[in-house]
Amino acid sequence: MLKLLAGLLKPLSGRIEVDGMEISELDLLVRAQKIALVAQESELLFPLRVWEYVLQGRYPYGRRLRFESDEDCLLAGNALAQVGADALRDRWMDHLSGGEKQRVILARALVQQPSLLLLDEPTQHLDIGGKVELLRRLRRLADESRYSVIVVTHELNLAAEFSDRIVLLHKGKCPRIGTPAEVYQRELLQEVFDAPLEVEMGYSGRPRVILRGSH
Repeated sequence: MLKLLAGLLKPLSGRIEVDGMEISELDLLVRAQKIALVAQESELLFPLRVWEYVLQGRYPYGRRLRFESDEDCLLAGNALAQVGADALRDRWMDHLSGGEKQRVILARALVQQPSLLLLDEPTQHLDIGGKVELLRRLRRLADESRYSVIVVTHELNLAAEFSDRIVLLHKGKCPRIGTPAEVYQRELLQEVFDAPLEVEMGYSGRPRVILRGSH
């Protein structure tokens, strides 16, 4: 799904558009300005400091063969501040913790100034505190900056807590799309996940999934 949304695959039918333009037909640089994809694993090909890594997000704007501009530096600084990673700018990427690295990778995506931000399992390798912190930041970015943020995750309860809409995928099909309360129905989730589950309302008013008998 993320490859389709990023324009890396073309749909067999229908159209996928961002800002009224069909994604797969966009020039690669234009597409990179519109869409930022954060993969599960971001491999470092050579050692970089955080500041240099984040500035790579300006490449779609013609910065690959020239020095960064004052605007690039301003945007990079703002992105690091948005994700709470400003103090990391002089650190080496391979010296960061899992949570620190995820924040910096997100900052590089934000520097692209995309309309659509795609994240594949962004909470992987984080402890529960790190997962909640990252998703809170994504929620705040979506609210304040009007990004469209799409997150692929297996974290059912975190998805319910921070999402406006859920797309439930199972064996290449989409059994249901809707608000967390509309999607999180016991019979449906039990069928998809093949486990004895219960759904109850949490303190936040969002549904919470528990394994039956785990109270």
